Amino acid sequence: MRQEGAGAETVAIGALGWIAGDAELLSTFLGSSGLMPEDLRRRAGEPEVLAAVLDFLLLDDAWVIAFCDSAGLGYDRVRQARAALPGAAPDWG
Repeated sequence: MRQEGAGAETVAIGALGWIAGDAELLSTFLGSSGLMPEDLRRRAGEPEVLAAVLDFLLLDDAWVIAFCDSAGLGYDRVRQARAALPGAAPDWG
């Protein structure tokens, strides 16, 4: 299933699901974001949390590649989605 036209929020929610599917990676994300599991469940749809998910994913090219492969996305789609969410660096667009 190709999702090239997917919106930024859809990409980020997919990335969160992908991260959550790996207990070790989820633990690393929670530790780096400072979120508690209950906070993540409650706030998962908030733009700031979605941006944090993509920021985390973008820390490692291997994560980006694995997520994009699993979601049927082009490798640049994560960076494009991040640029569309709050707090993106000006050169991300």
